[in-house]
Amino acid sequence: MRLTQAGEAALMLYLGDTTSPAVSARVQSAAQAVELALGSDLVDLVPSYASLLIIYNPLSTDHFSVARRVREATGSLDTGATGASREVRLPVYYHPEAGADLETLAARAGLSVDDVIAIHSATEYRVYAIGFAPGFAYLGEVDERIAAPRLATPRQRVPRGAVAIADRQTAVYPAVSPGGWNLIGRCPTRMFDPDADPTMPVNVGDRVRFEPIDREQFLALGGEL
Repeated sequence: MRLTQAGEAALMLYLGDTTSPAVSARVQSAAQAVELALGSDLVDLVPSYASLLIIYNPLSTDHFSVARRVREATGSLDTGATGASREVRLPVYYHPEAGADLETLAARAGLSVDDVIAIHSATEYRVYAIGFAPGFAYLGEVDERIAAPRLATPRQRVPRGAVAIADRQTAVYPAVSPGGWNLIGRCPTRMFDPDADPTMPVNVGDRVRFEPIDREQFLALGGEL
């Protein structure tokens, strides 16, 4: 582990040099330990693939105190810790009318559309990070048979709920936005709702499975085409 300053009131804790479920689990365990150690001095924690951003209140504590407590809290972390993890299932309408790149991706991979759907929905993904936009969860790892590079020219408008692949990651766009990932379907579940509690259906460390649904089910669940 390595602890560095990340601003006037923030520290960055690095827990590994690679992306893997084991490193992600250590990030989870560290977040729980740091939250307990800092208490009311903590403003926010931002976990990512192999690091943890720690934002503290400079009016109630200082860099030296926070660094000391973080080191003490994480110095004896169990390297084999798995961390708390939930399984979250997300419905997806896989179809060219919902995923503009589905047929192109299948042809590039030398597979049928049904093969791509079967492979994508058979894999269990881990939430490695949430960023880019509120509720945008980076999920890995996509089966190498259907991994695909980002588009050479990003779209100016990707619809909310679009399920997409970029390299060996997959994600659900939580809101209408520009984007360069390959679109293969659409999910009716809201990935970010500021009025809901919780505001997001997934957290870093959760395990995600996609469940194929048909057009009628997608619309009945509130999906929009």
